[in-house]
Amino acid sequence: MRYGKDLAIILPLTAAAVAAVLLLVGEPVFRPVSEQPASDQAMSEQPVSDQAGGDNGSDLIETLPVETRYGIPVSSYRVSSGKIGWGQSLDKLLKPFGITDRQVYQMSLLHDSLLDERRIRQGNDYSVFSTNDTTPVYFVYEKDPLNYVVINLTSDPVRAVNGQKQLKREIRFASGTVQSSLWESMLEADVDPMLAVELSEIFAWTIDFFGLQQGDRYRVIYEESHVDSVSTGIRRILGAWMYHNDTEFWAIPFIQDGTRSFFDEEGNSLRKAFLKAPLRFSRISSGFSHSRFHPILKIRRPHHGVDYAAPAGTPVHTVGDGVITRVGYQKNGGGNYVKIKHNSVYSTTYMHLSRFGKDIRRGRFVKQGDVIGYVGSTGLATGPHLDFRFYRNGSAVNPLTVEAPPVEPVHPENVPAYNLKKRLVMGALDLL
Repeated sequence: MRYGKDLAIILPLTAAAVAAVLLLVGEPVFRPVSEQPASDQAMSEQPVSDQAGGDNGSDLIETLPVETRYGIPVSSYRVSSGKIGWGQSLDKLLKPFGITDRQVYQMSLLHDSLLDERRIRQGNDYSVFSTNDTTPVYFVYEKDPLNYVVINLTSDPVRAVNGQKQLKREIRFASGTVQSSLWESMLEADVDPMLAVELSEIFAWTIDFFGLQQGDRYRVIYEESHVDSVSTGIRRILGAWMYHNDTEFWAIPFIQDGTRSFFDEEGNSLRKAFLKAPLRFSRISSGFSHSRFHPILKIRRPHHGVDYAAPAGTPVHTVGDGVITRVGYQKNGGGNYVKIKHNSVYSTTYMHLSRFGKDIRRGRFVKQGDVIGYVGSTGLATGPHLDFRFYRNGSAVNPLTVEAPPVEPVHPENVPAYNLKKRLVMGALDLL
């Protein structure tokens, strides 16, 4: 099984070529990194030019490759780098490098968008560029893995300019088999586990991720961003396949009406009228039943819902668009609860909430995925969980078996372009 490797290294050349084409067919076309605006160089160029002076030898500087950091030529300076210590102030950090109290004071007067002393974080990187006689010329503070500020210490007062490191994008892939959970499978495969979140959002309408089983499989092609060889996160999914309940599920990205969405192999939208579950990454602690032994009342009675065990405070999302018809409290039952009418046929109820979401009130329209409350144990409950109920024409039905209609499929005029994209994506995924 191959895990988390660079696509171009692992797959045959033909597969790498197919994956590259995925970016060009039905996807926004991005310029190569070399053609991206040179924000790192451009943002830091002004302080560097202050020291250059004149144009003697400028032709040589422009034609020969020069190693730079933050746009500053490294060979021209002594560079001292480190990490901000716990409780370390600017003046304690910089005095050992010969930076004066006056300069530190001038830094404190810089606009917060350049340098905010209150936001200087322990563990962040910094560098001081000095001449051979140890005179400090530049101080650079990295605000985060991508953004930094360059402070020119030769000016009076000091001058500062924000910069940004070069962001690189790599096409990567992951494939594996679920043993305990999709999240654990990603960790074992040395893949960013946030990929599991991305997949749960893409397949939210077709796969109940609480019901994933041992032996379920996945294949994904995705784009990841890097700064200084460190991942800054998953940028977008270029194609995905999952095998669950003896069924194959495909996710092919395609832009229609200016919106990038995912469709199945037949051109149907993966987005449905209802989500498969109202919260993410939990477990079903009690299913739909006409006769269940109640753990508190110690009697058997119907349980026309599904209980999802989750930590208190876990966000609860509405499974579909609709209007809130009830917001209240049932002392001897569901505790804090919200009821939503989705249309003339379907409605849902969410019970045992610890609290309600912002502006949740009767009569308010909510959209699919909105946070309506948070998992709790109000009412008759032995621990934090969500009791989720689904109604069709006023009668309770099992939420796990409801088949929701899909939203608009690929338009007929877009089918030829979609079929080409589909063949490329499915062909690449089949090679994993």
